[in-house]
Amino acid sequence: MTTRTMSSEYMLWAKTQQAARFTLAVSGMPSLKLADLGATLDDLELSRPGAYGYPPLQEALAAKCGVSADCVVAAEGTSFANHLAMAAIIEAGDEVLCEHPVYTLLTDTLAYLGAQIRLFDRPAENGFDLDPERIERALTPRTKLICLTNLHNPSSSFMPEETLAHVGAIARKAGARVLVDEVYLDAVWEPAPRSAFHLGPEFVTTNSLTKIYGLSGLRCGWILAEPELARRMWRLNDLFGVNAAHPGERLSVVALRKLPEIAGRVRALLETNRALLNEFLASHEEAIECRPLQFGTVCFPRLRRGNGDAFCAMLRERFETSIVPGRFFGMAGHFRLGIAQDTAQLREGLSRLGEALRSHSAI
Repeated sequence: MTTRTMSSEYMLWAKTQQAARFTLAVSGMPSLKLADLGATLDDLELSRPGAYGYPPLQEALAAKCGVSADCVVAAEGTSFANHLAMAAIIEAGDEVLCEHPVYTLLTDTLAYLGAQIRLFDRPAENGFDLDPERIERALTPRTKLICLTNLHNPSSSFMPEETLAHVGAIARKAGARVLVDEVYLDAVWEPAPRSAFHLGPEFVTTNSLTKIYGLSGLRCGWILAEPELARRMWRLNDLFGVNAAHPGERLSVVALRKLPEIAGRVRALLETNRALLNEFLASHEEAIECRPLQFGTVCFPRLRRGNGDAFCAMLRERFETSIVPGRFFGMAGHFRLGIAQDTAQLREGLSRLGEALRSHSAI
C-alpha cells in the first residue's frame, strides 16, 4: 500500500527556519500595508450571497488577464490555485511530467493527489532554459499533465511564447494539458508577456498578487482555464474552500485598480536590486556559478565546492543570513537567493553571504 504525501518539508522549513536577521530566502516583495491601497471602510463588507466568485473581482481579474470572466477561477493564493487545478485535471495514478529542478511544493501536491511523477531536466549548464524536446522524449501514453513554472522557480529563467507554443503542440498531440505557474511572470516588464493561457485550450495557468506586488495577505490567486474546466474547478472547490473571505475579495478589487502604481514601485526596486545582485555574482565567480539575473526576484547559484546544506546552515548560524537550501528543488549543491527587499538590507545580506563564501572556500 502506497502512503500518500501529507505534508511539505519545504513549507515546514520556510515557516520555522527561513527567518534571520538578513533574509535572502524570501522570493516575494515586502508586504504592503492597508494604507498603501488607499482603501476606506466604504470599500469593505463582511459577507456576500453565496456564488461561484465575486463578480467585481472576477471582472477585474479577467480585465487584467485579457480573458472572459468565465475562464477565471479565483483561489486562495497560487499554491491553492495549483492544488485546485491539478485536482481537477488528474486522477490518482495519472502520470505527470515536471521540470527539474522543481519547486517541491508542486510535486508534494501531486504526490498527495496520487500522481505518478516523472521529471525532465532543465540543465544548469543552459541557464535552466527549457528545451521542449526534453518534454517530448519524456512523454509516455500515460502522461496527463505537464507542469511548468514561468518564470522558472528557482532560477527565474524565462520561457518565451514560441517555446511555450512548442510545448503546447507536444501536449495537444499527446492529449495532455499544460499547467504553468506564472506567479513570478509579472516581473517581466517590457514587453510584458501574455499568459500562456492565450496559446490554446490545453494550457491552464495560475497566478496571484502575492510575489510581485507584496499583497500576500489578500490571498488573491486565480486560475485561467477554458470555461468547462473552470466550472469543474469551481464545483471541486465546494469540497475545499466553498467561499472566500469577502473582505479579502473586496480589497483585492481595490488592489487591482492600484496595480499600475504598485508595479512602478516594484520595478524600480527590483531593477536597483538586480544590478546589485549581478555585481555580487560577478565578483564571486570563484565560489559560485550563476548566470546574471535578467528577470524576477530569485536566482539559483551553484556552489563550486562543498555541501549545500552545510553551507546554508553555517551562513544562518555564523552570519545571521538565510538562503533556501537547494535540496528543496532537488539540487543539493545549489541554493535559492532572493532580492525582493529593501536595498540596504539586501546589500548587507550579500556582504555577509560573501564573507561566508570566502570562509567556506578556505576550509
